[in-house]
Amino acid sequence: MKKNPFDAYIKALRAISIKEEFTLFKNAWESSSKIIILGNGGSNAVASHISQDYVKFHKKKSLVFSDPSMLTCFINDFGMEKAYQKFLEFHADKDTLVILISSGGESENIINCSKFCEDKNIKYGILTGFNSKNKLRTISKKAIWDYHINSYDYGIVECVHQIFLHGVV
Repeated sequence: MKKNPFDAYIKALRAISIKEEFTLFKNAWESSSKIIILGNGGSNAVASHISQDYVKFHKKKSLVFSDPSMLTCFINDFGMEKAYQKFLEFHADKDTLVILISSGGESENIINCSKFCEDKNIKYGILTGFNSKNKLRTISKKAIWDYHINSYDYGIVECVHQIFLHGVV
């Protein structure tokens, strides 16, 4: 008999305690008039999906960086490592909450966003997975929350991040 393909997801969900980190996220989310959610690849898809729900169900101003023409413009003009930071420079202000998602926590463009938020005193939180000592977690000293999934499986990390972000919907 084949192993249940959902056992790893169930194990990851049972191993986490979201009470403290989720409460920090929820309080920041509730007190912010604008949300910007940034991630690469599958995390960008999670960001796009949850942003739509925040607008639809809560009428929150919510932005993601997923427009192909703007992405390629910013990557071409500013480089991949600075493209997301430039997006923040144009759209983030003192009332913005920035949500940074990086499954592995090693994406330079997301790490640069963390540094930018800290330098500009913009509220932000992080969601990561894989190695618990990843670079994003290590350098993010002012993150409101630091939600880490102890898994090296992209599917598990991305799905649990989405569940976490859906908690306010």
